[in-house]
Amino acid sequence: MADIFDVIADGTRRDILRLLLDRSSAGQNGTSVSQIVHELGVSQPTVSKHLKVLREAELVSVREEGQHRYYSLSPEPLDEIDDWIVPFLAADEDVAALTTASSLPDSAAHAADVVGRAAASAKHALENALRKLPGR
Repeated sequence: MADIFDVIADGTRRDILRLLLDRSSAGQNGTSVSQIVHELGVSQPTVSKHLKVLREAELVSVREEGQHRYYSLSPEPLDEIDDWIVPFLAADEDVAALTTASSLPDSAAHAADVVGRAAASAKHALENALRKLPGR
């Protein structure tokens, strides 16, 4: 399988993923190649080439109905990116906490830091758990 970072490095593939996310959020059960071509304004061969890469990376699933293929987002492989980037986001939160904490008493700053870290960790764990539920 291709490195997930290489797969999402291409802007057209990110546009396709965003389109599929938006459509799934709107309750659509799959998006045809022709709909993707129309929405993005790129050629059908270009879309097909990128969909092949996304399929191989397991970021999209395909459902066939007759001669039509409908693509849906499969976000599970993005967990690898999420796991990689969260520590960097936490580092940003630490810097923000330090600048805010200077105006708080030490005990309040420490409590705020502990609560903030716990909330961020719980949010991350909950989002990962929800993504793994069937039908999500």
